[in-house]
Amino acid sequence: MASRCELLLICVLSLLFAFVHSKTLKRDVKALNEIKASLGWRVVYSWVGDDPCGDGDLPPWSGVTCSTQGDYRVVTELEVYAVSIVGPFPIAVTNLLDLTRLDLHNNKLTGPIPPQIGRLKRLKVLNLRWNKLQDVIPPEIGELKRLTHLYLSFNSFKGEIPKELAALPELRYLYLQENRLIGRIPAELGTLQSLRHLDVGNNHLVGTIRELIRFDGSFPALRNLYLNNNYLSGGIPAQLSNLTNLEIVYLSYNKFIGNIPFAIAHIPKLTYLYLDHNQFTGRIPDAFYKHPFLKEMYVEGNMFKAGVNPIGTHKVLEVSDADFAV
Repeated sequence: MASRCELLLICVLSLLFAFVHSKTLKRDVKALNEIKASLGWRVVYSWVGDDPCGDGDLPPWSGVTCSTQGDYRVVTELEVYAVSIVGPFPIAVTNLLDLTRLDLHNNKLTGPIPPQIGRLKRLKVLNLRWNKLQDVIPPEIGELKRLTHLYLSFNSFKGEIPKELAALPELRYLYLQENRLIGRIPAELGTLQSLRHLDVGNNHLVGTIRELIRFDGSFPALRNLYLNNNYLSGGIPAQLSNLTNLEIVYLSYNKFIGNIPFAIAHIPKLTYLYLDHNQFTGRIPDAFYKHPFLKEMYVEGNMFKAGVNPIGTHKVLEVSDADFAV
């Protein structure tokens, strides 16, 4: 047992020694120093020394994570968020070719995301939400085949959602809400086998749910669908019930019409259903009142017929018919 422990200790010390004495790849040192110069000393005051991975007694720069590859250290994560960075997206970031995580959220970055973002082939997480980024979402993001999380919400992106995002086989979470996006949501997104969360709320999108799920087997893993606060129209197709993993369906503040299909009440894990402030008519199917998981259902601001139970009369549904048309 002692020999195993000693061997393990030797391995750990050897790895530590190798990391400390490895040189940081010049490409990454150059890129980080360019980023440092572009961001300004007030933001990166803790970035001391010339080597972002640490040099001698100096620790790695704050927000910079490195790892050893062969005889060199490379930058694998860059997290500089909520520090009021002002200015354009630092293009030098796209020279950090070993990045797996890039998090610059909650700053004041402006201008477009450069098309060179497509160079970061190892990127898994891209978080740029809560900035002031503009222009279109670059289709080159579709080249980041390892991407699992994409956060572009709360910016000023315009134009259409690029269908190239459907070329991200590992994508699980797609946040595009609170921008100025127009056009239709690409139905190609439905081919993403791992997508669990899709949020395109608070944009200027048009189209119908039927168009969005027109492909067989659309959105097989989707749990949360946020389409709220857009200009979507048409009815809710019964085929939406084929998305059997849905838990949250948020359709509020659109231009949806028609009856609520009976089949929707049989989505097995449905927990939250937001239908309010549309132009739905008819009645709420009784099956919703018997759903085993449905916790909240908002239906106000529509044209349902009288008879929907008001708040407090049912253990599952919390709805109000105060504003319903008779």
